[in-house]
Amino acid sequence: MGLTNNDVFKKLRVAHKFRDTDIIAICKLVDFKVSKSELGAIFRAEDHPKYMECGDQFLRNFLNGLVIHLRGPMPPKKQKNNDHKK
Repeated sequence: MGLTNNDVFKKLRVAHKFRDTDIIAICKLVDFKVSKSELGAIFRAEDHPKYMECGDQFLRNFLNGLVIHLRGPMPPKKQKNNDHKK
């Protein structure tokens, strides 16, 4: 069996040395609210009674926030000027 979303999330957490507060701040960058208790449930062992599966939406929002955290916000797009000079 391949990696689950929980496995990917755990590996990212370890690789970047993130604490719960760091992850919460990263999720805030994309207006995604997460609590410390939710994070604790995601990082538990699968056989633990309070284990929670990391859904696709949760991981996607974290990854989008991580991009902003690492690269900075996306610069505004330049508007095309459709007016041609005569």
